[in-house]
Amino acid sequence: MSSTTRITVTLPSDQVAELRKLTDNVSGYVAEAVARQIRHQLLSDDLRRHEEEHGGFSDEELADARARIFGSAGSSKDAEAA
Repeated sequence: MSSTTRITVTLPSDQVAELRKLTDNVSGYVAEAVARQIRHQLLSDDLRRHEEEHGGFSDEELADARARIFGSAGSSKDAEAA
């Protein structure tokens, strides 16, 4: 089990009300949201460094990445066009 640190966070009252509707474990919910944001920031930093070193991604590279992430939803159209 990882260690934890108690902190105080101030949120708008309407957000707290919605949060309590979503979960009984506000701390866990917030911890997961923070973890997700940290992963997003680290990935963004990695992509920025890659582009600075190697240049921007081509349309083909971006299409390939989308297909790997979301599946190849457009593959049936591509097959019909061939």
